[in-house]
Amino acid sequence: MSNQRVPQATAERLPIYYRSLQRLVSIGKTRISSSELGKIVQVDSTTIRKDFSYFGALGRKGYGYNTQRLLDFLGKTLYQDELSKVILIGVGHLGTALLNHNFKKNNNTQIVKAYDINPSKTGQQIGGTVIHHMRDLATDDNRDIAAAMLTVPADQAQSVAEQAMASGIRGFLNFSPVRLSLPPDVYVRHVDMTVELQALIYFLNHGMEEKQSE
Repeated sequence: MSNQRVPQATAERLPIYYRSLQRLVSIGKTRISSSELGKIVQVDSTTIRKDFSYFGALGRKGYGYNTQRLLDFLGKTLYQDELSKVILIGVGHLGTALLNHNFKKNNNTQIVKAYDINPSKTGQQIGGTVIHHMRDLATDDNRDIAAAMLTVPADQAQSVAEQAMASGIRGFLNFSPVRLSLPPDVYVRHVDMTVELQALIYFLNHGMEEKQSE
């Protein structure tokens, strides 16, 4: 692998490439060009070639990429050859939906434990995952957990994240509509669906305004 630092934008596209290659391999496609892959993932071929160049020579000029070889490489790069354990904190409507889904199409990621403040949910199972009471979070040993998904109200997110950190968590997928203030060695991905929807509506309307002005 190249010693170059991989940009965040490139790292964020790798799972998209990986998922598409899984489908391609499953239907028997053995090789693909960057332009073909670009049409599938809606990323221009120049960007794809640049993304892959950070990892050395993954393809051959005039041939393209061996889909199985590229899939295997990305699988190792994304740590898909080992089980990633995840916990979920906040078993409301969104949390329940995530538990019911529980990465059924990804055998390498699994929600192994959930937490909620409601005592009536303690001991219940949703999607095969047992729900624990929030008071157990800070004292549990979660050092073998890859990340926590936060689906709690905004006013609880910071304190809940700090409790999770005390249990050993160092990565968060935050669905709460608030930015977390955590140490620099803790990685956080914010998923604010309201912001995403507002951005989508803006681009839709902006695109319509541009067409009307032409």
